[in-house]
Amino acid sequence: MFSPLIKGDIISIYSPSKPATAIAKARYERGKARLEALGFTLKEGSLTGKEDYYRSGTPKERAEELNALLRDPHIKMILPTMGGTNANSMLPYLDYEAFQHNPKILVGLSDVTAILLAMYAKTGLPVFYGPSVASTLGEFPPFVHYTEQYFKDLFLRSLSIPYDMPIPPIWTDDRVNWLEKTTEKTQHPNSWITVQPGIAEGRLIGGNINTMYGFIGTPYFPQIKEGDILLLEDTSKSIAVVEKNFAMLKLHGIFDKASAIILGKHEQYDDLGSGRKPYDVLLEQLDGCAIPIIADVDCCHTHPLHAMPIGLRVRVDSTNKQITFLENWFS
Repeated sequence: MFSPLIKGDIISIYSPSKPATAIAKARYERGKARLEALGFTLKEGSLTGKEDYYRSGTPKERAEELNALLRDPHIKMILPTMGGTNANSMLPYLDYEAFQHNPKILVGLSDVTAILLAMYAKTGLPVFYGPSVASTLGEFPPFVHYTEQYFKDLFLRSLSIPYDMPIPPIWTDDRVNWLEKTTEKTQHPNSWITVQPGIAEGRLIGGNINTMYGFIGTPYFPQIKEGDILLLEDTSKSIAVVEKNFAMLKLHGIFDKASAIILGKHEQYDDLGSGRKPYDVLLEQLDGCAIPIIADVDCCHTHPLHAMPIGLRVRVDSTNKQITFLENWFS
């Protein structure tokens, strides 16, 4: 399927939505430097440094930037600069056959959910909900040190299966120090939350819920199967939007098929004074369905971040707050 990255391998970078190389250049350069320090050769996409107000280019321009990287046989991994809002507009123009015939380690989060799930739906190849160059790898220490270590554990060496996902000792969703370091970020002691106990095994599927809203029900959205484990996360949303998005999944019948749910930490969540957490809203939508649910997992917009394999089998033991990868993506 894939092979572990080694020094000298080419990692390519593209801008599927926000023009991070223009509007967050300092953070982007930090992320690039971190990858180069690991010994990788970087190949930047054609939209690097370009900006069209809220995006890096038109839908076709952004798709062609990614297509050129998908078609390059020398590239081992493709990372986004960051997310945004409009990656779903690229989906009709992407070269799915190129990914199918020349697989690469395709990683991203947030708005990149649209590209990841579409690629998986069209090819059946696993993709990875994980770091982007600017927003994740451009973070400051100490948080980025854990993210980098997890990146190395997952992609730079053969994985020992079963693999238990670690819980980092600290986390933050503090928004200071986005471009330049001005003060120390708030460090929270870390833990995951057992919302409903139990154990389940199944195919991991999911990503950013607000992004799913833009293409669910289309041919680019994977068919949810009985027994799937859902990975769900979001950022900077109010409880009202969280309810809307959970209800969307319910109305599509997705919760009826899930065997367990993993909720990522919600960065900068606004409970609108209700005191309710995202998992409280989720439980309302589940109507008493007692599947295992584990919440506040470090796999999304907060720091540190640990990547997760979409399309491969995992085990969720919410009672003991454990997530275990059961399939290796290296051949």
